[in-house]
Formats: sequence, C-alpha cells, structure tokens
Amino acid sequence: MYGYGYPMYFDWTYILVLIGAALSMMASANVKSTFEKYSRIQSGSGLTGAQAAEMILQRNGISNVRVQGIAGHLTDNYVPSKKVLNLSQSTIGSTSIAAIGVAAHECGHAIQDARSYSPLVLTRTISPACAIASKFSIPLIIFGLVIGMTPLINFGIIAFVVAISFQILTLPVEFDASRRAVQTLQENGMMTQEELAGVKAVLHAAALTYVAAAASSILQLLRLILIAKGRERRR
Repeated sequence: MYGYGYPMYFDWTYILVLIGAALSMMASANVKSTFEKYSRIQSGSGLTGAQAAEMILQRNGISNVRVQGIAGHLTDNYVPSKKVLNLSQSTIGSTSIAAIGVAAHECGHAIQDARSYSPLVLTRTISPACAIASKFSIPLIIFGLVIGMTPLINFGIIAFVVAISFQILTLPVEFDASRRAVQTLQENGMMTQEELAGVKAVLHAAALTYVAAAASSILQLLRLILIAKGRERRR
C-alpha cells in the first residue's frame, strides 16, 4: 500500500498498531483480574475506601480536598483544579484491600498536589497544549498524505510527539502516587505487610496500563514516521 515491496493491499506497519493494541488489552485484562482478586480479600482494619481516603488526607494535613463518589468501575481519579477526589462504586464503600489501595493511590495524587510535586505541575501545565496536539495531529498527517504535502505531514508528526509526551510524563506521576500510597498505609499502620503486598500488586497492575498506553502511542508514532519516510523514498 505504501510501496514497501508488498502487495498493494498489505501495509506491514499495521503490525505495530496490532502490537500496541495487544499490549493495551493485556494490561487492561491484568489490572481487572488483579483488582477482582484482591477485591475479594477484606482488610483487617474494616475501613472503606472512602474512610481510608479521609484518614490519609487528614494525616497528611490536607483539609481542602473533598472525597465523593463517581459512577463506574475503576474510574477513580483526583481533580487538582477542583480539589476533589472521586472514588468509583467499586472503591468508595468497599473494605477490600484493592479498594483501599486504589483510594490511597488517588490520595497520593492529592498529596502531590499539596506538595507542588514538580512532574504533576508540569503535566498540568502542558495538558492543554497536548490535548490540542492530540486532536489535530492525525488529521494533519492524513491530509498531508492525501495532498502530498511533506511539511504538513512533518508538522502533524511533531504534534503527535507533543501529544504523547503527556503520556510519557504521566508515568513518573503515577508511580510516585503509588509509592506515596504504600508509604502512607505502612507508616500509619493501616495495613499489615501481607495486605500491603496485595496493594502493591493492584497498583503495579494499574501502573502497567499507563506503560502499555505510552508504548502503544510510541509504536503508532513509529508507524507514522515509517509511512512518511516511505512516501519520501517514492518521490
């Protein structure tokens, strides 16, 4: 299709897309199975996800963050601009190890925000530009390929790089939030060592979904570069 010596209907670069999709699906399946496994194990403290979150925030001197419920499964998140910690239905009222681990992770983001954690500040700063780049990068590349305008293709690829930079910079933020979660649970005696091992397993599985998403985007970027270079060779 793009002149790599294969039949016209075959584009081998789709293999990169398939690899990225496979990585994302495996990571998603892993986090779901791990969460389900540890959601069946109740914490000895008897704390719900919401109670654990309130306790962690209080013990870290954070009083301006509101904990509330949100619809969905594993849709937990922290919104710095609103100082709101959203806990999903599978987390907020559950006393499981998995629920407390997820709630603690989101509290980790609230702690980062309160401490002005540099990587979090950076991702918040570049987020608007990355969102715009993500929206227009692929259309620019496709349009550039259709009309045969190399500068437009290159500009689209640059925009795509800007877009995926957000995903890459998010990785240290997520890993640090998990580290803070485990540290807080341990230092405050909220869980036993055995329970903490379960929390670590859940948070590690969740972190891998971000790694897989970043890897998938990088593979997509590689594909776009190969397509653009293949077009240049045919000119």
